Amino acid sequence: MSSAWKVAYADFVTALMAFFLLMWVLNMVPPETNQGLAEYFAEEATLQTSSTSPISNNSLVNATDRLDLRNTPLTELQKSQLAIIQKLQSMIMADAVPRSTSGISSDDIGVQLRVNSDAMFDPGSTDLTDSGRKVLDSVLDVLREYNVYLVVRGHADAVESAHSAYASPWDLSAARAAATVRYLTERGITPTRLRAVAYADTRPVEPGTSEASLRRNRRVEFYFHRPEAGTASMEY
Repeated sequence: MSSAWKVAYADFVTALMAFFLLMWVLNMVPPETNQGLAEYFAEEATLQTSSTSPISNNSLVNATDRLDLRNTPLTELQKSQLAIIQKLQSMIMADAVPRSTSGISSDDIGVQLRVNSDAMFDPGSTDLTDSGRKVLDSVLDVLREYNVYLVVRGHADAVESAHSAYASPWDLSAARAAATVRYLTERGITPTRLRAVAYADTRPVEPGTSEASLRRNRRVEFYFHRPEAGTASMEY
């Protein structure tokens, strides 16, 4: 009598055990982690910077406090990005970065910290406030700890620039981005690791012309990215 059925039966039992083991592992992973990882690796999980789509934290950013970087199956690059997110979150929780006027987001190239200009500069100027210096000192900590480059993006509007010494939102946003980069280079960061970009009011994160919307759109963005990412694969 043939014993082929025994081999087939053994294969079936092995496959069934593997299935139940997979179900058990998936059940042990928190739903927030599953959702965050799915969004992180999905093609559409990109950093949104268009005028019609506000930047928002993805689920991975919200779930980083529950991820164990030693055991989560991620590449070294992804672990580095998650470590930067966690560091920025800890700075926000410690009030080194103002909570109510900041946000963190990420894409497959880098991590972005957004801080409203009101928390960083005196109105219509490039003079840093006390909280602005705390923010930049926190940015310095990230640059000193990790081998990443930084793009500083300045955003301003005509309402604020009209009450300043600057002729247009372009001049004000450029001056603030340049002042930020100058602060970092004066404290030892190599200039080749930094870029300053001005957007004026061309990329609002919130539509509308109310004071609340304008205040949210006046901001400085710190985009930390890997050194090998060039203009072909990222957007300044």
